[in-house]
Amino acid sequence: MSLTTIFMQLLSGFGQTCLIFFLVLLFSLPLGWLVYFGRASRFKPLSIFVKVYISIMRGTPLMLQLLMWYFGPFYLWKMNIGGGYKFFAIILGCSVNYAAYFAEIYRSGIEAIPKGQYEAAQMLGYRKAETFFHIIMPQVIKIVLPSVTNEVITLVKDTSLVYSVSYIEMFALAKQIAAAQTTIVPFLVAGAFYYVFNLLVAHGMGRIEKALSYYR
Repeated sequence: MSLTTIFMQLLSGFGQTCLIFFLVLLFSLPLGWLVYFGRASRFKPLSIFVKVYISIMRGTPLMLQLLMWYFGPFYLWKMNIGGGYKFFAIILGCSVNYAAYFAEIYRSGIEAIPKGQYEAAQMLGYRKAETFFHIIMPQVIKIVLPSVTNEVITLVKDTSLVYSVSYIEMFALAKQIAAAQTTIVPFLVAGAFYYVFNLLVAHGMGRIEKALSYYR
């Protein structure tokens, strides 16, 4: 099999990789805020529950979590899981996993804001919601952006883990071609795809970080 043929076959699977990446990012970034607010809640049962959730998400492999989301409904409730559920399980599993990481990143950013800013906003007559969205949030976004970028880059690579539930995307195709042709070339091509994708992501996030710079 020629290099061009391998490239074209992996390119077809790359579309699925991109789809998984963008959907997980779309859901996990805002979900991370909900997780953070749950963790910071004064309602202790909710706060404890969210802390346990974050601990489990960060303390167990994403591959294991994907297997649980995919096979869990059948083994626990004897639900009939069809082919359409596989993609749903992948997006759900990856999103709730990354939401836990983003929640901790957001928390670190919020805790970096001096308490005096809250007090100053209160003296100026700002309500709590106005203080958060108009004063705290813009600063937090700038603070956490480098950490968010690292997680986004990791997400690009973690899309390859969906092969564990037999979903066909670029890495799964590379494995199939490599096994059929007994060659390492598909893995090298797939690695180039991931590398270029990460370069584009890092460049895009760098542009956003530069746009948010206060000292341009």
